[in-house]
Amino acid sequence: MDKDRKFFMNKKIGVLYGGWSSEREISIGSGKCVIESLKNQGFEVKGIDVDRNFIRRLKDIDIAFIALHGKPGEDGMIQGVLEYLGIPYTGSGILGSAVGMDKLISKQLFISQNIPTPDFYYDREPDVNEILIKLDLPVVVKPRDEGSSVGISVVETRQELECMFKRTRRKFKALIFEKYIPGIMATCGILNQVPLPVLEIAPKKRRFYDYKSKYTSGMTEYIVPARLPEDIYKKIQEYALAAHRAIGAHGFSRVDFVLDQNHNPFVLEVNTIPGLLSGSNLPLEAGAIGLTYDILVFEILKTSLGRFTKK
Repeated sequence: MDKDRKFFMNKKIGVLYGGWSSEREISIGSGKCVIESLKNQGFEVKGIDVDRNFIRRLKDIDIAFIALHGKPGEDGMIQGVLEYLGIPYTGSGILGSAVGMDKLISKQLFISQNIPTPDFYYDREPDVNEILIKLDLPVVVKPRDEGSSVGISVVETRQELECMFKRTRRKFKALIFEKYIPGIMATCGILNQVPLPVLEIAPKKRRFYDYKSKYTSGMTEYIVPARLPEDIYKKIQEYALAAHRAIGAHGFSRVDFVLDQNHNPFVLEVNTIPGLLSGSNLPLEAGAIGLTYDILVFEILKTSLGRFTKK
């Protein structure tokens, strides 16, 4: 038994999942898969379904494995609570989590680091005329701080844009408008500062990789390694690591891309806590280089080690 595994054998691991965001159901699935994996590896595990009174259930754990998607797990809130309580945790810290969740700040950082990202428009009081002048049509409408493609839509006409803007803004106060780039969707995970294989996403029945395409069985094909020219493939991996670093992510993440018709890659966002179902993108990418789901979960658990030494 290696020293890291032996170290964690003496710890009670709390797996945090659920939460109250629109991604709650996906997070529950991720949490249950992680719990099963950790138990199979012989660790002491406590599952914690996070609600607004979750803090009292954290007091008997030695480490938090965060399997929360969206708010409050992926925006720095949980990380702040855990820092305050002195409980080491997996993945990115407060700042990296908050920045990764904020699409506007992320895109500004990408631009500052010469990482290609689709043109976009943002204003607290958006103007449809300005959106059309800057981006033309089609346009992608997306909430500033949601994940799992929640609230994202592609609009083709001015009338659709006006209707979608009003409808989406009622639910999500801050919106980003992004130039639609038709092409291949891809994703590349980062694990311990190393890019994983690039995964190609091919929706079968919808032209856009929306929430339904992600979580409805049989609606999307996942191909890893992606069917791309070698130079493009390597460039995606380089941009993925650069984006991971740009937002201050730690340990692991998943970076989403769209490629235009000439295979030029554009970074869409960095997911600091990507889906951890056994068939999710990150586990599929890890599996392509021989990392089993259990090995991946253990590697993620190890991202907490630096936080023990700070105490």
